[in-house]
Amino acid sequence: MTKIAILGSGRVATTLASKLFAAGHEVAIGTRDPSGTADKWHGPAIAIATPADVAAAAEVIVNATPGDTSVERLGELRDVLAGKILIDIANATARGENGMPGGLLYPETSLAEELQKMLPDTKVVKTLNTMLFTVMVDPGSLRAPATAFLSGDHADAKERVREWLVDLGWKGEQIEDLGGLGPA
Repeated sequence: MTKIAILGSGRVATTLASKLFAAGHEVAIGTRDPSGTADKWHGPAIAIATPADVAAAAEVIVNATPGDTSVERLGELRDVLAGKILIDIANATARGENGMPGGLLYPETSLAEELQKMLPDTKVVKTLNTMLFTVMVDPGSLRAPATAFLSGDHADAKERVREWLVDLGWKGEQIEDLGGLGPA
């Protein structure tokens, strides 16, 4: 069992929280509106608190915040995240005029690389950002086997994330390690 804090309270965060809880992890959701999120929550009995509070109590943190604000939001948690694993599943895209995702905010690097720069004492691992949230937690729902890509500069952190992916239903052969954060 791992203590996991999921930062964010949207569809991705709540779907992951339920699946990880069912896999036997201690899960908490960190949100800017804990009472409002708790009032709407219909999932398992998990803690819902501020991002700082849930991150302080966790071993592993999942970034499920909007990618266009992730660097700023997580930068505020620099001290709390030091020494921990941060799993980045967000995509940093500009918001288009119609509210849909636009171009990449970091076309020469990646959100994960920007987070690693902002959080030098945190082990950032990028995964699951190339698929719908429903596939993240149920890779067997597709007709053909899916692949979960994994990248990060810390081998020990990537191994922990690999175990976490298996808990979500990914088989070892479906997880492809791309090396360092460069391919993120």
